[in-house]
Amino acid sequence: MTETLRYYDYGTWIRQQFPFRVQKISIDAGFSCPNRDGRIGYGGCIYCDNRTFNPAYCNHQKSITEQLEEGKLFFARKYPQMKYLAYFQAYTNTYADIPTLRRMYEEALNVEDVVGIVIGTRPDCISDELLDYFEELNTRTFLMVEYGIESANDDTLRFIHRGHTFECSRTAVEKTKARGILTGGHIILGLPGEDAQESLRQAPIISSLPLDILKIHQMQIIKGTPLARIYQEHPFPLYTVDEYIRLISEYIQRLRPNLILERFVSQSPANMLVAPHWGLKNYEFTHRLIHFLNEKGTYQGQIESAENGK
Repeated sequence: MTETLRYYDYGTWIRQQFPFRVQKISIDAGFSCPNRDGRIGYGGCIYCDNRTFNPAYCNHQKSITEQLEEGKLFFARKYPQMKYLAYFQAYTNTYADIPTLRRMYEEALNVEDVVGIVIGTRPDCISDELLDYFEELNTRTFLMVEYGIESANDDTLRFIHRGHTFECSRTAVEKTKARGILTGGHIILGLPGEDAQESLRQAPIISSLPLDILKIHQMQIIKGTPLARIYQEHPFPLYTVDEYIRLISEYIQRLRPNLILERFVSQSPANMLVAPHWGLKNYEFTHRLIHFLNEKGTYQGQIESAENGK
């Protein structure tokens, strides 16, 4: 029996944007991060290890074209007619001068069957000049800019060594969306010091941003990171699967109904993960969440809509 989808699903939305199936291919273009090279700080965010989400073909020692061609081979076995979005994912993908960025993005778009690009970056690494270029690029191809927001709590952002404030995130999102560019955001639920009540407090704040798309991830402790050392010395609570499903159910009720939700979990390699060990694939988690929402009769925007009605 097919269950009702009670949130605005990215998969449904992206299928409406193209007359063919599309798939993101991750790219490591060799960027650094101002929170690593000393411009803002050293060491990066305390939880970060980019190896947790880079597929095997994603290697900055290869050219952008080579990575895309290898990615295409990986996906084309199952879907020969697939088209692709070049996903500039690793580190901060606007952290270079504009001629360098333009050359990289245009190289990706020149690869056969690449029909757009997605650019992951930090909210403190955007400029009016770069937005000028993005605005022009947006007239020629599918473009999305995705910002790491992580939290709306400045105390948390300081603790995790993020290097920017929430106001910085708000400004970047507003400026990008004002140019007519698809704008995405990424947040983490379960950051140290943030319990379920704090996450739910932040939900309407995140919802108030002019985001088109939101990614939500659970807190994961990765081996070798500063956060792993903190967790070992002073363990803090991490969500079980059932606790996290209940939190997501409550969280999305506080989000506006037209905010596209791309994902709810991240799955780091088991050999790099300290905790939590859920033993679920992303799609398995999503199936459990959908079943829970249907069982409880809850849906995205339920509380937000009721409060606006008042």
